[in-house]
Amino acid sequence: MLLTLARGAVARGVAGKEPERPIDFRIPAGLEKPRACFVTLKIDGQLRGCIGNLEANSSLVEAVLRNSYLAAFRDQRFQPISESELETLEYEISVLTPMVPLPVSSEADLIAKLRPGVDGLVFEADGHRSTFLPSVWEQLNKPEQFLSQLRLKAGLAADYWSNGVQCWTYQAIRIGEADSD
Repeated sequence: MLLTLARGAVARGVAGKEPERPIDFRIPAGLEKPRACFVTLKIDGQLRGCIGNLEANSSLVEAVLRNSYLAAFRDQRFQPISESELETLEYEISVLTPMVPLPVSSEADLIAKLRPGVDGLVFEADGHRSTFLPSVWEQLNKPEQFLSQLRLKAGLAADYWSNGVQCWTYQAIRIGEADSD
């Protein structure tokens, strides 16, 4: 159901319309609860857009509709999705658990506490912030590499560390094309 909503939001966007709930859709009550999520779009396994929210500020249905549209048309790393790409888009929705603070005293402490393949990580330091979803471990499977790339994503040096570093972890339930809708 969530994948159907995501596909519909992107198709509406290609047609020049804003995403909206389909009138004839029955939404289970559980999907109306506030949840944070990311929507990742790929073509032939290559990233084509990814947008989400780390905190639950709307129902999961609304978050999927909004983030699908934004991933397709507002991810500044890519051109907007075109009509010719619709059929080849692969969708993945990551429904996030609430973030949990991860107290760390050093880079070595953080690396020791990371759980590859399980945790997503938010890294914040000196006004810079970035996150990697748990699925990023599939490409960056060494904790040192994961952390270096996360710092670069935040606009920091790959080896940056300060006493003001703050971290949070979260997990994700992944819903993708291979899963049941």
